[in-house]
Amino acid sequence: MDKGYKRPTMRSRELRNNSTPAERALWAQLSARKIAGVRFNRQFPIGPFICDFVSRTAKLVIEVDGSQHAIGVEKDEARTAYLQSRGYRVIRFWNNDVLERMDGVVSEIERVLSDMPSPSPSRKREGNL
Repeated sequence: MDKGYKRPTMRSRELRNNSTPAERALWAQLSARKIAGVRFNRQFPIGPFICDFVSRTAKLVIEVDGSQHAIGVEKDEARTAYLQSRGYRVIRFWNNDVLERMDGVVSEIERVLSDMPSPSPSRKREGNL
């Protein structure tokens, strides 16, 4: 890690304290390992970006997008490419999908998690190893 790089923790905290209604609603579903037992962090910095929700063990980023993202498609594509280059899979949902179709959003997150490879088996202890 670049020693000159500072994690934007103050900005992350500010974003957590000023979450959108859609982000708050999805966090209620993701917090406390409620989906597939997977831990998520919210407003988590990865490189120069602060991601809405991140599971570091599953290497999954979930973004909740408002209408401004319909205009900034190139920025989102560059951000996704950066995150993918770091080994993350990125999925995006529109605010209105989160607010109006939460069951479908949760089902999609569960589906994506079930399709992903499980974390390295070398971290698990078996027998007398």
